[in-house]
Amino acid sequence: MLNPLWLKTFAAAAAAPSFTETARRLGLTQPTVSEHVRQLEQAVNRRLFLRDTHSLTLTSDGRSLLVHAQIILDAHERAERLFDAPRLRGRVRLGTSDDLAMGPLPDVLAAFRLAHPEVELDLTIGVTSELYKLLDDNGLDVMIGKRRRGDRRGQTLHKEALLWRAKEGLRITADEPLPLILLREPSVTRTLTLDALARAGRSWQIVCTSTSYAGCQAAARAGLGITVQPSHLSTAGLAAPAGAAQLPPLPQVEFIVIAAPAPNKPTRALTEILMRSTLT
Repeated sequence: MLNPLWLKTFAAAAAAPSFTETARRLGLTQPTVSEHVRQLEQAVNRRLFLRDTHSLTLTSDGRSLLVHAQIILDAHERAERLFDAPRLRGRVRLGTSDDLAMGPLPDVLAAFRLAHPEVELDLTIGVTSELYKLLDDNGLDVMIGKRRRGDRRGQTLHKEALLWRAKEGLRITADEPLPLILLREPSVTRTLTLDALARAGRSWQIVCTSTSYAGCQAAARAGLGITVQPSHLSTAGLAAPAGAAQLPPLPQVEFIVIAAPAPNKPTRALTEILMRSTLT
């Protein structure tokens, strides 16, 4: 077994000109440093240093072990920080749009659970407009979704493109209304889509509405018409429609995180993880 104390001494010795200097840096005695290295060499059954009265050099086995030692020591330090920190308890109510839940959110939830295993997570998935209302009515502690036009609250996570998507091979023509599959009102994506079409003077007809992106994707895969989705969502079975050059460009959508006023400690912890996550 590789004792972390031996590995720490070994890593320090690899960066020092001598065992005497290693001892000074670690606050140990020189015989203690020598003993740690001896025990480590015995454990791995390899010579780790070439030493004489003037120099201290790693062997090839020592250089190989140093790579693993640094990985082990880093993991050991992270574990100590995790378990030394005071444990959070309580509950945090997170609201998220379904496109984020279908995309990168699981990684964030896993990181939060690992860091704070005793916090209960209450997850609500809905369209962004519903999440804003829940947050304002004290039904959520924090929400992640799209920024509404004119609303300046929240911190930006990231911005990404909206894409036209349809069943592979579906073709659109300029002289027919565009068959649209959109989220039910009110919806940030729906508003941005219809605004883009209005500015371009393009006629359209809503053929299907859904409360979720999953529903819009299902209808699009069935060939009912064309939908719009953020670029991070899976495009399995979907593609840009044939003749897409006739469609107006769509704007970027901004994803944000908003915490309720006076957030509790679990809410602040989750917000910090969200701001450091793959969502940004």
